[in-house]
Amino acid sequence: MAKKPKKQQSGGTPATVALTSAGVDFTVHSYDHDPNHPSYGEEAAEAMGVSPDRVFKTLVADVDGALTVAVVPVAGSLDLKALASAVGGKRATMADPTLAERTTGYVRGGISPLGQRRKLPTVLDDSADAHPTICVSAGRRGLEVELAPADLATLTAAILAPIGRG
Repeated sequence: MAKKPKKQQSGGTPATVALTSAGVDFTVHSYDHDPNHPSYGEEAAEAMGVSPDRVFKTLVADVDGALTVAVVPVAGSLDLKALASAVGGKRATMADPTLAERTTGYVRGGISPLGQRRKLPTVLDDSADAHPTICVSAGRRGLEVELAPADLATLTAAILAPIGRG
C-alpha cells in the first residue's frame, strides 16, 4: 500500500511544519525575492534589516562521499577543511547543486536545514551561539525563519563547530 503524502499546514513549508510540530518558538519573515540579486543570503539580511552575521545560509557539501549540511553566516564563507574535520572526514567539496536540491527537497537559494526530504548530518557554525536568535531559510526564496540557535541545533542534531570564515 502506498504511503499517503504528509499534509502540510496551509502555506507552510516542510521547515515551518517541522518547527510547529516540534513546538519550537519561531518567527517567519517573508520578503519579495529579487532574482537579480547576487546573493540570496545578503538579500535576506537587507530585506529583513538584520545584521548579516545573524542570517545563516545552508550549504550542502560532499564530505568523503557523504552529503553534509553546513550552516554558516551569510557574511562569510564555508571553510571546507574545517567542515570535513568537524564530521571526522578528510576532504570536503561543495555538492552538485542538482543533487543537493534532489536530496533536500528544496531549491538552491531556499534550502533549509529543517524539514529536508532526507535528513543529512548537519554542522552549525559555532558563531550562532553569540546571538539569541538567528535566521535561516524557511524552505523557499524570500522566506526566512528566525529561531534560537539551540533549537536549530537540537532539531537538526547539529554539531557546533567553527566552520565559517569571516
